[in-house]
Amino acid sequence: MPASVLELLTRDQPVLLDGGLATTLEERGHHLDDALWSARLLLDDPDEVIAAHRSFLASGAEVLITASYQLATASLSRAGHDPAMAHRLLVRSVELARTAIDQHDRSQPDAPGALVAGSVGPYGAVLADGSEYRGRYGLSVDELAAFHAPRVQALADAGVDLLACETVPSGDEVRALARVLDGIGTPAWISLTVGPSGRVTPEGQPLAEAVAPLGDVEEVVAIGVNCCPPDRVGAALDGLAALGRAMVAYPNLGARWDPAAMTWRPDAMPDAVAHERLSGWWERGATLIGGCCGTTPGTLADLGRRLREVAFPSQRSRGRG
Repeated sequence: MPASVLELLTRDQPVLLDGGLATTLEERGHHLDDALWSARLLLDDPDEVIAAHRSFLASGAEVLITASYQLATASLSRAGHDPAMAHRLLVRSVELARTAIDQHDRSQPDAPGALVAGSVGPYGAVLADGSEYRGRYGLSVDELAAFHAPRVQALADAGVDLLACETVPSGDEVRALARVLDGIGTPAWISLTVGPSGRVTPEGQPLAEAVAPLGDVEEVVAIGVNCCPPDRVGAALDGLAALGRAMVAYPNLGARWDPAAMTWRPDAMPDAVAHERLSGWWERGATLIGGCCGTTPGTLADLGRRLREVAFPSQRSRGRG
C-alpha cells in the first residue's frame, strides 16, 4: 500500500516524482504539437498514457502526475472538441494513473505503491503560447480563481492523493490558487516558474512575496519550482524557504520552449541530476524531486539512484568500497 502524502513528507528521505510525460509520449512516437498537448491522448489513445505512467513506475517513481496539465474547457474548445468534455477527461486522467499503478503493482507484488497527483496547469498552459514562462495574463485574481476552481474540484472529487498546481508564473495566480484550495480538503503543492536569477517570478516578483498568500492554507503541504533550468533551482528554494513548507523541485533539462513550433530547443542541456546539485537541493529541504520537460524514464532512474546516494551517503561509500 502506498504511504499517505504526509507520511512521505515526514519520512526524512527523498520522494521521487515522475518525469516528463509529454516527452515520454513523444519518444513513444506521438506528435503532441497541438493545443491539448499530452491531454490529447486522453481522447485518442488512453492506453498509451497508461504505458507512459507505467514506464515511470518501473523507473522508481513514487508519485504519478496526471495528463491533465492543459485540460480545460477553453483548451478543448480551441482544439475543436466539446468543452463540456473537460470534467470527464479530468476524471479519466486520474483513472488512467490509478490503472497504471494497479497494473504495475500486480506485475511487481513487492512494489510499495504510488500516489496520484492531479496536474493543475496554469492559465498560460491553455493558451499554448508559452505564457506560463512569462505571466502577465491580464486577468484579475477573481478571473483566475474562476478558471481554476472547476478543474481543481473535479480532480479532488476524482480522488487524487494530492493536487499538483504546476508552472505558476505569477503572484496573482498563486493568490487565486490559494483561494481555490483553501478548505477543499485535498493536499496540494504549488510549484512556480522563475526568472533567470531563480529568485523572482517571471514577472519579477520576489518568490517569498509571491507565495506569502499560501501561509494560511492548510491544504498546501509543499511549495517549489518546476520546468525551469536546473541551475535556477537552488536559488529558488532559498527564496521559498521562509514559508516553512516541504519543498518540491522538478526542473526541465535546461532547454528553451519554442511556442511557435511547440517544441523544446536544446540550447543548453546541463546535467540535471549532477550529484553536487542534488545535494544542494536536498540540503535546502527539497523532499519531492523529479523531472519535467525533456526528462524520460531513463533520466528518472538515474535521478533516483543519485538521490539515494545523496540521502544515504554511507551506503554510497559502501557501494564503492
